[in-house]
Amino acid sequence: MMPQTIEQKCVEKGLKMTGQRRLIAKIISESKDHPDTEEVFRRAAEQDNSIGIATVYRTIRLFEEHGIVEKHDFGDGRARYEEATDDHHDHIINIKTGEIVEFFDKEIEELQEKIASKMGYRLVGHKMELYVVPKE
Repeated sequence: MMPQTIEQKCVEKGLKMTGQRRLIAKIISESKDHPDTEEVFRRAAEQDNSIGIATVYRTIRLFEEHGIVEKHDFGDGRARYEEATDDHHDHIINIKTGEIVEFFDKEIEELQEKIASKMGYRLVGHKMELYVVPKE
């Protein structure tokens, strides 16, 4: 089964899909770099110079409210976005370059479950962000 695009998720949730919303959805779906709203706007304006920054802000907020995109704060003062998925992953953030790398480590996931259980809890979710600098 093919993964759903943001546009498909919007349609399923009954959201009206204008051309500009489709463009914003496509840009976020195809992004590998967790863009902020201004970067989504810049990319959208390259393809449709009639799009406004307010439209991008409203659309991203709408997508977020419906659980279609996830917002992240990686400590640089900018809200960044990625498509919401069922596939769990964590992030490594290079604080020198701003590069964000997604990763999954089975051992870390098991350790988190074990720690929660040891402390009398059942883990229902978590976020891990590792802030790094390149080795010298």
